Amino acid sequence: MAGDLVRAAGITPMHRVLDVGAGSGNAALAAAEAGADVVACDPVSALLERGRAVADARGLSLDWLPADAQRLPFGADTFDVVLSCAGVMFAPDQAAAARELVRVCRPGGTIAVASWTADGAMGRLFALLERYAPARTDGRVAAPTAWGHPARVRALFAGGDVRRLSTHHRTARLDYGGSPAQWCTLYRAYFAPIIEAYDRIGPNPKRIAALDNALLRFATDEYLGPLGGPGRYEFEYLLLLAEPR
Repeated sequence: MAGDLVRAAGITPMHRVLDVGAGSGNAALAAAEAGADVVACDPVSALLERGRAVADARGLSLDWLPADAQRLPFGADTFDVVLSCAGVMFAPDQAAAARELVRVCRPGGTIAVASWTADGAMGRLFALLERYAPARTDGRVAAPTAWGHPARVRALFAGGDVRRLSTHHRTARLDYGGSPAQWCTLYRAYFAPIIEAYDRIGPNPKRIAALDNALLRFATDEYLGPLGGPGRYEFEYLLLLAEPR
């Protein structure tokens, strides 16, 4: 998914790139491997430190900066390419985040965003987590997967600051030889939305067991292939490309 995003943005060594909501830096690292001058920003410092360790192990040089997608600490027109790979979609104020992506990207540059769709497997997972451990207590806050709907992202970038915008449905494929139960163990340990869902539940054995069972059903239903493997998971996402005026 990150590699697809970087290729779609046409990143070269001539580009200065910002990865917004970078997490541990999948897209930022891919952009750095393409030779670009890269800044990765995310509000969670622990994720940035994980990305920094990966970059050091690969011999890649890029900057890691704690920052909120809704208030980016950069001047206008600073970057040639602004990326987000399943990152900016989690900002609560979606309109503010979209404005910030446009503001920091130079006119004629590229904004490239990959976001999970509501109708895909990851959207179904988020809906499951919302049922068992609600995160959006305010009904006015749009679901993150709104970024995966073409009409919604066109509305977010409406207003004349973008002269070209296109959307493309893509699929991220995860080849996985383990069992659905092993998938649950892996994602419970490393996938931030699931970790946060369990944190919201707290020390409630009955609710924890209910979420455990729901996740196992999800992982079993979404597994494509014989349960003994090899198999795969497929996650639909929307690729957005835009050019600021």
